[in-house]
Amino acid sequence: MSEALPDISPIPIKERLSLLFVERCRVDVVDNAFVMIDKEGVRTHIPLGGIACLMLEPGVRLSHRAAQLAAKTGTLLVWVGEGGVRLYSAGQPGGARSERLLYQAAIALNEPARLKVVREMYRRRFNDEPPANRSVDQLRGIEGARVKKIYELLAKLHGVPWKGRRYDADDWDDSDLPNKCLSAATACLYGVTEAAVLAAGYAPAIGFIHHGKPLSFVYDIADIYKFDTVVPLAFKVAAKAPANPERVVRLACRDSFRETRLLAKIIPDIEEILHASGETPPKPPDDGLGPAIPNKKGLGDAGHRA
Repeated sequence: MSEALPDISPIPIKERLSLLFVERCRVDVVDNAFVMIDKEGVRTHIPLGGIACLMLEPGVRLSHRAAQLAAKTGTLLVWVGEGGVRLYSAGQPGGARSERLLYQAAIALNEPARLKVVREMYRRRFNDEPPANRSVDQLRGIEGARVKKIYELLAKLHGVPWKGRRYDADDWDDSDLPNKCLSAATACLYGVTEAAVLAAGYAPAIGFIHHGKPLSFVYDIADIYKFDTVVPLAFKVAAKAPANPERVVRLACRDSFRETRLLAKIIPDIEEILHASGETPPKPPDDGLGPAIPNKKGLGDAGHRA
């Protein structure tokens, strides 16, 4: 029988490193430490509790004990394809609470409340009041036209040839350079956003603008920050045409997330966005399951898995 995992004190999501990519190694727990072990047997320690999302690329073997520790520390594990641009699977960290999920679902099923949330998302994304008396589908169409124009303006600003947002997830090499950079950048943003959504106890699949996809709500929330963070970076990298654009994009995104303190914004923003629906959040049930990582001392905010 393996020895018990050590006692853990949770680190708030807002204080964590956003994400870390891992490839071609064995991931395990050695001496109670989360480590990467390469083919030469060299160990590299990963401070798991200080990372919001760990992106596992092809060539990674993950032990059961490593997955257990990731769940206990509240770090999201995401299995992705080469370059981090295809999502295969994700492991939900502990801490999801049903009352927030039910609150989110109730708003999504109430069309007037849903429209209020969509309008709030639109306002935050474009820093502009959405047109009055428009349905969700109409706002989605207006949003698409504005996004297309923003892509064109950013491409022109950075001197990047632009033929539109086109890529084939099944044929990565067929994409042009700016689309490769954009796909790598948005993958980083989606990973961080999904970690925050799960940490707060919401359902990634229950979206308001997007729907019918496993990460609909993640796309809704990530789009609010996309053009203030990762999209300009992607065009900036594409303009320089580096030898390994995906890696350069990842590093730029990581630095941007840290500088803008994105992880400190996402959960409070989600709460404010859903509050715009006019619906009252439910209180936790008295007989509900306790937190996955009990706090010996309250942290005083929603940015932790408790």
